Amino acid sequence: MKLPAKILFYAFAALLSCAIAYAAFFAWKIYSTGEKITIVPKSNQSFMEKLNSIVADKNFPELKGERSGRINILLLGIAGKGKAGTNLTDTIMIASLNVQTNQVALISIPRDFYAEIPEDKARMKINSVLQYGLNKYSKDANRAAKMVGNIVSEMTSLPIDYYVILNFDGFEKAINAIGGINITNERDIYDSRYPGPNYSYETFELKKGFHNLDGATALKYARERHDDPEGDFGRAKRQQQVMQAAKNKIFSTGTLFNFPALSKLLDALGENVRTDISAAEMESFFELSKKLDTRNINNVVVDAWNKESLLKVSHVFFGNTRAFVLVPRVGNMSEIQEMAQSVFDLNKIKRRKEEIAKENATVAIMNKSEDSALAGKIKKLLSENFGYKNVVVVSDNRKTAEEKTFAYDLTGGAKPFTLDEIVGKLPAAASYELPESYKNAIKNISADIVIVLGKDIVSKYNMEEDSVEEYRNFNDANDYMEIIDSK
Repeated sequence: MKLPAKILFYAFAALLSCAIAYAAFFAWKIYSTGEKITIVPKSNQSFMEKLNSIVADKNFPELKGERSGRINILLLGIAGKGKAGTNLTDTIMIASLNVQTNQVALISIPRDFYAEIPEDKARMKINSVLQYGLNKYSKDANRAAKMVGNIVSEMTSLPIDYYVILNFDGFEKAINAIGGINITNERDIYDSRYPGPNYSYETFELKKGFHNLDGATALKYARERHDDPEGDFGRAKRQQQVMQAAKNKIFSTGTLFNFPALSKLLDALGENVRTDISAAEMESFFELSKKLDTRNINNVVVDAWNKESLLKVSHVFFGNTRAFVLVPRVGNMSEIQEMAQSVFDLNKIKRRKEEIAKENATVAIMNKSEDSALAGKIKKLLSENFGYKNVVVVSDNRKTAEEKTFAYDLTGGAKPFTLDEIVGKLPAAASYELPESYKNAIKNISADIVIVLGKDIVSKYNMEEDSVEEYRNFNDANDYMEIIDSK
């Protein structure tokens, strides 16, 4: 039976009214939430003025980094008020958005990375920097977060355009607001020492397989590390998994068109998130999110778990207390920076390694640094971590020392990838002419590249390397040490 045109008109008008009402509700909710969580100065425009401007002109503010083609957001997860380790950032992650290719990448930085604050000449684990900044700047969260951002930027060579700080309560409430998240747990988890309230422990157990997790369980899944064979690094991978699952749920039609769920989600964020993204910029991010390919996120965890890892385990003393930390395996941040710059095309690094393997260079190391242990450290780095097959240490009986480290290419430029890697990562200066004084030391070796170690890199390799097993056992036995020491 054909419906009268009048009924069709009213039905269409009703649907259109509902769509407009929903859009207005959603815009108002985003705007009001943005005004609540942002620490930047509030706009002088009323909500209706701002809404009319957007609807009429599509005048979304340009985001920082958008013109360069890449936006980097620092994500910091803290326990929050009333919980142990209130402002320790045990989740540190960069969400990088490529606005040209619409790719998304997540880079996780371990909490135990040994960070330097240049202006204060202070060093500490990176998860303590936010609290340090809050103490220094009289609880100014913006300046404290910027301090963390500056360290992460130096570490990765990525400009940090924005930051977002989320506490445990906000995480739980947000997950509950969207009806939980769906994850596939790759193995059985049984952790009898999961941190509980008042410096206690409780048991967390989750079987292998598919699960719909509520907020409390999702938080435990994201934080658990005692029963993970990869420790903190496995935890970082699960945190990325949880983020992706939450993103999928939020952008599903079941959530986007669920008024109560959206309202609860935005309320939860409004109460528990702080950011330097303005309310107006949040509207720009929402528009950008429609274009991003969030189903194929590039996930990277900067770790020290295997020979290919970019960090190594070492230790420092805080007073009389020995604490394990993570530092770059080479004498600078070059490997981490290369990874961060290439995160949208990690095959670029793989192809570079393949070219170095093809060159199969013979590398001779001569120690003129006055540190007798340095040659052995560099040989181990090149052989075990970089995978060079032909590395030898040669002796030079002369007692002279060199101030600067050089890599001498004796092939006339025939093995450029190997030379470039040594120069950038050791680091060293490049030269194509070996001094006459050193030629006698290598006369019985068909070396392609000769590295003469100078005093300039001694300090870059002066931290002892410890085992991952020692690191993990120490952390398992000292869950609350940092929390107590940071008070």
